[in-house]
Amino acid sequence: VFDDMPEPDVVLWTAIITAYSQHGYGDEAFKLFHQMQRQFVKPDKITFINILNACASPEDLVLGKLVHAHIVDKGVESDVFVGAALVKMYGKSGSIQDACRVFEKMPERNVLAWNAIIGGYARHEQGNEVFWLFQQMQQQGIKPNKTTFIGILTACASPEAMALGELAHAKLVEGGFALDVVVGNALVSMYGKCGSIENACRVFEKMPNRDLVSWTVMLAAFAQHGCGKESIWAFEQMQREGLKPNVITLVNMLNACSHAGLVDEGLGYFHSMKQEYGITPTMEHYNCIVDLLGRAGLLDEAEDFINKMPFQPDAVIWMTFLGCCRLHGCTNQGKCAAENAVKLDPQLHSAYVVLSNIYAAAGEWDDVAKVRKLMADKAVKKEPGHSWIEVNNRIHDFVVGDRSHPQTEEIYAELERLTQQMKLAGYVPDTNLVLYDVEEEQKEHLLCCHSEKLAITFGLISTPYGTPLRITKSLRVCVDCHKVAKYISKNLNREIVLRDANRFHHFRGGVCTCG
Repeated sequence: VFDDMPEPDVVLWTAIITAYSQHGYGDEAFKLFHQMQRQFVKPDKITFINILNACASPEDLVLGKLVHAHIVDKGVESDVFVGAALVKMYGKSGSIQDACRVFEKMPERNVLAWNAIIGGYARHEQGNEVFWLFQQMQQQGIKPNKTTFIGILTACASPEAMALGELAHAKLVEGGFALDVVVGNALVSMYGKCGSIENACRVFEKMPNRDLVSWTVMLAAFAQHGCGKESIWAFEQMQREGLKPNVITLVNMLNACSHAGLVDEGLGYFHSMKQEYGITPTMEHYNCIVDLLGRAGLLDEAEDFINKMPFQPDAVIWMTFLGCCRLHGCTNQGKCAAENAVKLDPQLHSAYVVLSNIYAAAGEWDDVAKVRKLMADKAVKKEPGHSWIEVNNRIHDFVVGDRSHPQTEEIYAELERLTQQMKLAGYVPDTNLVLYDVEEEQKEHLLCCHSEKLAITFGLISTPYGTPLRITKSLRVCVDCHKVAKYISKNLNREIVLRDANRFHHFRGGVCTCG
């Protein structure tokens, strides 16, 4: 229809640009925006707002800045709606500094502008800044809406931000948003990502209305916490309530089975996808099954499954299989997986790192040297694992052997005291986990200084007796640190919630939820 119009005006150009933008066709929207100007039709404020909505990723930042320059030329930068759209664009494009500059220059700010800047900080998981903005917003008489709270809850979706998440929950109840299904979904997701599966379930059960997203985020939370039986109950109950799973729901369900070791159940759901739900499995579903089989130690079955896939496996599939090979110490299959991953993605540096670790764990130091030389030739650097904990509204970040913290001496003294106490109780450091060819004594020292041990120890000396400790680890938690966390949870009466790269670990009374 648009193409048949002889001389479309700014209203029609804006309508077609908006249609493309809202349906995720950003490139086409920009082509139309440029074509519009070539035909000497001047964009108005509504045009600018909608073309900015098409800039929703870091790849679009340059185009977004180009539109910003047009807005300045047009003299509409001070318009509150245009300003809010600019802040939102910069936030989504990953330039929070530019978002702040635009926000601070705005002569007037409405709830859209505040939501945009809160959303920008939320995407960077900066919970403290988000709460400060929320307080400023209220002081300036701007009433928050449900979008405001969704942004705040997004910013609180990590274990160290649990206290802020609970505060946000209280505030949204005060604001009368507790019964809103979208806000409820955000709450369930936030509590699940903070490590409180109990609170996630409590919110979910109190929701007066639940849609497919509600069940999907609840399943995601169960998956992250390894709650396999609860996942199965939720999945079956969802269908009894008349809701059919979608692609994402089934990914979460398969992940839940994988983390809980429910191999037969996971395979059953996978094989029934097409017939029961009319969904053709995607690469992501196949990846879940590789993980399911591999985690269970069925590496031959996992490799056979990869080879029989109806499409070529991508690098992600091979990296998943490589991780399982590392978990079970299978060097030959691990080498094959690493080679396939790098062949598909030569820039996939993590494949070299994992393969090097597999060889080191097996004591094959000549092969370690070869891989590390290859890494050096390709300028591949192994990023150190980080562990962090929030104490008194401040994030404390640790790496292995870290001595940069102001309380370093206290931390290491307490860690040494704990280590000796554990040894008397029968603890033996698992030095096989040290991936360097050094003397046994040095291996034990390196093992003692792992980042998660430092974060836990700092938590012990910095919080009152009995306070739960919430730790986040950027990589998978090592077996020895897992053993130490069990001991501390039992003998020092501390609940420890540790989120690693794969899942949550809840330590209570010497037992972890992962088994």
